[in-house]
Amino acid sequence: MLFLAILAIFFICIVIHEYAHGLVASWLGDNTAKYSGRLTLNPLAHIDLFGTILLPLFLLITAVITKSNPVIFGWAKPVPVNYRGLKNPKRDIIWVGLAGPAVNILAAVILSIILKTNLLLPLWAGYLVKQAIITNLILAVFNLMPIPPLDGSRVLIGLLPEPLASTYAKLERYGLIILIGLMYLSPRFFDFVLSIVSRLLNLLNIQI
Repeated sequence: MLFLAILAIFFICIVIHEYAHGLVASWLGDNTAKYSGRLTLNPLAHIDLFGTILLPLFLLITAVITKSNPVIFGWAKPVPVNYRGLKNPKRDIIWVGLAGPAVNILAAVILSIILKTNLLLPLWAGYLVKQAIITNLILAVFNLMPIPPLDGSRVLIGLLPEPLASTYAKLERYGLIILIGLMYLSPRFFDFVLSIVSRLLNLLNIQI
């Protein structure tokens, strides 16, 4: 049951992440996510076979086998956004890119307040709340990396001058290859992400 609860937490965190992208894009003029059926909290609409299922399962099974605390991250199928439909594409791509990580950080802050103020939570519930905080922070930090197709790359595209931004945007077609290669060829990438998450947990005064 704990195994399934942790996976459910991951799905919830990743769904609100993608929903936030689509919602902010809609606010800023682009309804592509809405018309494609992706402006929804239904997890089935956002599942990516590798990023949402296989990778989190592998990490969770590894944690069970090694008897370590589960550290789960991954990604969902990106919400489609037509940046030409945005009111101000160069500026708004930044807000759309930041929306997902921002909602994860907000969720982590709210959950940390609940954890600190509700002293009547049973041990199992407190553990799951902590897992939700960690998962939200990992998703936020991981997705803010300026690596295509992660959200940080979209923020960088909005900040870079043309034609450098257009050249960088073309890397997104190779994004999954770059990302998987980086994860498997550079273990320090994981350490870097987790070190930032650890600092954020300290700021929230969350002891793991």
